[in-house]
Amino acid sequence: MMSLLNFQRVFFILLFSFLTAPFQANAENSDVLIPIPPTIEASSFVLQDYQTGKVLAENNADAKLAPASLTKIMTVYVVFKEIANGHLKLDDLATISKKAWSTSGSRMFVEVNDRVKIEDLLKGVIIQSGNDASVALAEHVAGSEEVFAAMMNQQAERLGMKNTQFKNSDGLPVEGHYTTARDLAILTEALIKEFPDFYPWFSQKEFVYNKIVQHNRNQLLGRDPSVDGVKTGHTDEAGFCLVASALRNDMRLISVVMGAKSDNARAVQNQNLLNYGFRFYEAHKLYDGKKSLSDARVWKGDVKELPLGLTEDLYATIPRGHYNELKAVINVDKNITAPVKEGDKLGSVEVSFKGEPIIKKDLVALKTVEKGNIFRQLTDSAILLVVNRDGK
Repeated sequence: MMSLLNFQRVFFILLFSFLTAPFQANAENSDVLIPIPPTIEASSFVLQDYQTGKVLAENNADAKLAPASLTKIMTVYVVFKEIANGHLKLDDLATISKKAWSTSGSRMFVEVNDRVKIEDLLKGVIIQSGNDASVALAEHVAGSEEVFAAMMNQQAERLGMKNTQFKNSDGLPVEGHYTTARDLAILTEALIKEFPDFYPWFSQKEFVYNKIVQHNRNQLLGRDPSVDGVKTGHTDEAGFCLVASALRNDMRLISVVMGAKSDNARAVQNQNLLNYGFRFYEAHKLYDGKKSLSDARVWKGDVKELPLGLTEDLYATIPRGHYNELKAVINVDKNITAPVKEGDKLGSVEVSFKGEPIIKKDLVALKTVEKGNIFRQLTDSAILLVVNRDGK
């Protein structure tokens, strides 16, 4: 017969197990607890991860709004494209027209008939937000600002900026000139990825031209060392706007705030968004692009194996502290038969978080495989007949 002492021990063990069971289950399958984003006093905003494009916070992100000088992000993007395509050089000289010189608003202070280097004009746009420099670049690249605006819209369409229309290069108010916070985030991501050599100019705090020192209006450059761009904007119609980007521990975030009430407010609101994103989310590189993830059997080819991989690095953005709940599965197509061209899609990589699919990317051939000789083709044909028959 059980003694009273032993009975008490068993009772308390059972009671402890009963009380702690829910907590033990949560430890193994922990809930994702993310607080709501901070309150942002602005017309529109969005916060997203640079590598994955995952949106971490947003409000009215697709509202079509006047962008003011945020327009100039696309202006310099188009010029960067022209340089990359070999149509323009940094040391080319642009002649300043009377129209460019007389443009109102913020200025680089170029003079009529000045011959100014493209590099100086770009820095005048990026750092000083010079409307005169923006028009000068547009006229030099396209002959007129109207044609340049058409080039801007072509790039916007190519990038998938679905709710954007540009009418000028400087962002001064004009009917039908609009964009959205989401589209600006798309553009900023493209600019940083495609032009890493030029992007450091966006973190430059001042620029001197014609013996005039002007300072970058992005206050976050002086407040937060992780912030390295991007662009401010302001008109009475647009309010105070800022696209910011910051890099902390290999994770980059892009925040866009449009229609804030003051210069300081747009800086504070962007800072709050960035701090929120870095505090509650983390980004991980899961696979390197253009590296073999699987060696697939190739039939009837001049080689028997083909390396398969991704076209670019694969990242996942997840709530902080939940890395162990990421799972990835590599799926390879069956019966891959030569010829195979480099880049052919031959499978997929699927990533899930807590059992829910979050990413699916194509698995592609990392090299070309030509047809093998007649002996190889006949031999593999015979083997495939057996393999396919047994597979049924």
